[in-house]
Amino acid sequence: MEFQKDGTSPTRKARGRPRDWHDKTAQNTIKSLDRAMEVFEHLSEAQGKPLSVIAEEMGQSPATVYRVLVTLETRGLVEFDNVEQVWFIGARAFVIGARFLRRTSLVDRARPILRKLMEATGETANLGIEKEGEVLFLSQVETHANIRAFFPPGSLSPMHSSGIGKAVLAYMDDDRLNRVLETSAFEAFTEHTITTAEDLRDDLKHIRARGFSIDNEEKNAGMRCIAAPVFDMNGEVAAGISVSGPISRVGHDETDRLSRAVIDASRHLTQAIGGIAPRPS
Repeated sequence: MEFQKDGTSPTRKARGRPRDWHDKTAQNTIKSLDRAMEVFEHLSEAQGKPLSVIAEEMGQSPATVYRVLVTLETRGLVEFDNVEQVWFIGARAFVIGARFLRRTSLVDRARPILRKLMEATGETANLGIEKEGEVLFLSQVETHANIRAFFPPGSLSPMHSSGIGKAVLAYMDDDRLNRVLETSAFEAFTEHTITTAEDLRDDLKHIRARGFSIDNEEKNAGMRCIAAPVFDMNGEVAAGISVSGPISRVGHDETDRLSRAVIDASRHLTQAIGGIAPRPS
């Protein structure tokens, strides 16, 4: 090692990972830890299971699964119910998850997903949330096309005429939805705007059935938007993600292709923020 003139060793930049960090071959993985995480993840998907069921579902020996569970139990990551003889995720797992959530920013997590969505569709990608009965746009990645939609972060839009707004409304609980609709003015912006709560509720049923919403020139004539919901850790709708553009590019014949890309992006963002999508009813 070379030394500086004062005899001290040079300061080295701290590394967060070794040079071969990208090598995911067996030599750089810990098999026992990997197996433990498989058991932990399996239990998290359907809690309250006895040892024999977990082992059978995973195709592992009960002895192996038991050793994993006991090890995780010593760290508080899983818990055992002596009465029912079943295993659950432990409180420590929640504590660790909460630490992740504290460093998770919806906007930061969404940025690369929005960019990928824009590149996949060729249209402007948007992120928005419900704020006091309106859509608040948080982030946007614009298309490179000359004619494009523009919703600068911080701008507001009525829920009833917005793709993101309707995607969020469709998955709200009844009480919250009723409060929003009661305060909505249902202003008509174009001839396509939905202007009654009854018609909007009917549209929301269709949105839930197909998993995405459509703003069909309802806010701006000549512009169309396709959006899907994003869910938080409680399975509640937290935001909406969309693509928007002129009807010449975002036409009815493009709905299937664009909706698949938007739904895929919404699922990725839900996972990125630790969210859980509700099961189809």
